[in-house]
Parts: sequence; structure tokens; C-alpha cells
Amino acid sequence: MTDKKLSGKRVLALVGDIYEDLELWYPKLRLIEEGAEVIVAGEQANSVYSGKNGYPCKSDTAIADMREQDFDAILLPGGFMPDRLRRLEPVKKLIQDFAKSGKCVAAICHGGWLAISANVYRGVKTTGSLGIKDDLVNAGALWVDAPVVVDRNFVSSRKPDDLPWFAKAMVELIANQPQQ
Repeated sequence: MTDKKLSGKRVLALVGDIYEDLELWYPKLRLIEEGAEVIVAGEQANSVYSGKNGYPCKSDTAIADMREQDFDAILLPGGFMPDRLRRLEPVKKLIQDFAKSGKCVAAICHGGWLAISANVYRGVKTTGSLGIKDDLVNAGALWVDAPVVVDRNFVSSRKPDDLPWFAKAMVELIANQPQQ
């Protein structure tokens, strides 16, 4: 058996109603495959959230109870979920804490809205859904049309078709970031 790149690492993934199913599940399963423990947090602990395409996801815990120092990375999936979660102060604070600590902040598609509202993208080279390109630019991000963009501790992708590159970049960044 080969060593897993993310053994001992913990990743926090956010969930809410109408999340983009693939953008949560693909990276979650890929991270687990590499040995990471993935904790899914929603507004409420032990609640079931419906994906945009109908796939359910049960939260392990509540977002308000989470602390950046207990994790190595945060995953921000897209769908319509980010439009709700971006209004919540505990969500914005958590993302700010990950960004300040230099830990991986990974957003795909509309997940970038969460980073925008947390005000962590100013001067960051990033990508996202074409639907939020103007929002990214107006937030001070340096938008690039690419399947995946990695800038310091930030990973971003545009859409579900980019998931192979997104998940690979997350694994590499988490595996290689300095131990906190």
C-alpha cells in the first residue's frame, strides 16, 4: 500500500441547500481517497441539505462551531448555496481566518462568492464561473479564464468540468503547505 498524500490532514467543506452536487462530492471523495478527513459543515449540525441536482448531503457539524485552527483547508463548493451562506458572519470570519493563516482556500464555480464576501480575494489571481466574473473583478481579484488557478494558498476553478484539475490542485497544495 502506498502512502497517502493527505494522511493526518483535515478539510472543512461547506454545505447548504441547493449546493452543486459534484462540486462538493468529487473533491470530498478525492480528498478522502488521499487520506484526508473531510468534515462537512452546514448552518445546522446533522441536517440534510439537498443538492442542486437532488443529491442529499448530511452535515457533520454546524459552521458556527468550526475553527480554522482545527483544519488544514476549506472547500467552498458552488451552486446557489453560496448566495445564502455568504451573508452569514461566521462563514465570512471562518474564510478570513483560513486566508490569514495561509491555509488552502479552495473555491469552485459560484463558491467564489463566499471568498468575495469574506473580502479575501483582493490582489489574488483567481477564476470562477463566468456568471461571477464581474463580482470577482469588482472584489479586486485578478480573473483568469482557466480550468484551475493556484495563487499562494488559493485554489479556484470555473465549473464542474474542471473538477479533475481542481481536486488535483487541492491535494497538491494541502500536501505541500507548511505544517501549522
